[in-house]
Amino acid sequence: MTEVPMQESETSRLAIPLLPIMTAVFVAFLVIGLALPVLPMHVHDGLGLGGFAVGVVAGAQFAASLVSRVWAGHFADNRGGKLAVVCGLVGASVAGLLYLVSLEFESTPVASVSILVAGRAVLGGAESFIITGAVGWGLVLGSPANTGKVIAWIGTAMYAAFAVGAPIGGSLYDAFGFVSVALATILVPALTLSVVVPMKAVASPHREPAAIRAVLGAIWVPGVGLAMASLGFGAMMTFASLLFAERGWTPVWIGVTVFAVSFICARVFCGHLADRLGGATVALACLVLEALGLAVIWYSPWELLAVLGAALTGFGYSLVYPGLGVEAIRRAPAKSNGLAMGTYTAFLDLALGFASPLLGLLAGGAGTRSVFLASAIVVACACPVAAWLKKRTVATTRQ
Repeated sequence: MTEVPMQESETSRLAIPLLPIMTAVFVAFLVIGLALPVLPMHVHDGLGLGGFAVGVVAGAQFAASLVSRVWAGHFADNRGGKLAVVCGLVGASVAGLLYLVSLEFESTPVASVSILVAGRAVLGGAESFIITGAVGWGLVLGSPANTGKVIAWIGTAMYAAFAVGAPIGGSLYDAFGFVSVALATILVPALTLSVVVPMKAVASPHREPAAIRAVLGAIWVPGVGLAMASLGFGAMMTFASLLFAERGWTPVWIGVTVFAVSFICARVFCGHLADRLGGATVALACLVLEALGLAVIWYSPWELLAVLGAALTGFGYSLVYPGLGVEAIRRAPAKSNGLAMGTYTAFLDLALGFASPLLGLLAGGAGTRSVFLASAIVVACACPVAAWLKKRTVATTRQ
């Protein structure tokens, strides 16, 4: 009879120190969400540049995030998660300043977009420091038994910020232009510093820094599983609205919205399952759900069925990241949580960077619908990875 109250008490004890970190992550990533729907319009309509320039501006943040993941992980392990978050917030404000400077050169679009690309690159590095530092900080505050919960909760704050930031950014742009987004990108991270700086830092223990080769050798299997699972995320974010538009289903954004809501609900209500049942076990079940959801979208002749597929995809993908993340942390060298999470997340960046253009080529040649079938197949191929990790975990426990 006391098991549930004890569990609730443990959850409350973890939530209290994590809540300010989650708040900082939410507010910091809000500025990234603000720019998501705005940058293509600003570059194309405001500066009069073509699709290639739009792609370069959008991709600059991804490229910088990928390059800086390992650096951010080393920094968080050696200097502490709090300092990594602070550096990331400062960097985000600098990115906003570059956004603002780029507006002074609108009469020369090439110069303006070059400064904008620099701002996006700085923001990508800032994003790596914020999320890697926050997760590393949270893992120090929580016990190893709460690894999955920490990853899930902090990740929820990030994705919720994306979901909220996009409509706010669109409204700001429509009302006041790109200058409002630039100012928000400067001010919001600066204000977030007032929340983070007074927080108590957790000192990192003195240790020899882990070699990236050792960390990569330990976490590459969960990383490969994450990379394959992330194709479902990329398909939903990039092609779901296009598919709904082609089919005449309205509103065209409903698939993405249902995906995001299902994703967040799974993190909130089921984020503890990876700790309780095992990361690989949860990841395996959720990979099946994600692949099924993508297949349903591919097959669906009706909007309602496609929306159901989006919900299944969001729920499944939501818990794959923390599930496989638990396995990555468990296998990584001791006291290298930040580097392990940074390297693990880099597999997601790498997958989206390479897969998105390939999925675009597939959509152009075989139709948008085919993207979801191909993604379902790749996600299903990640199931043996999770099954192998589960088997190895059971074998290690029995030894």
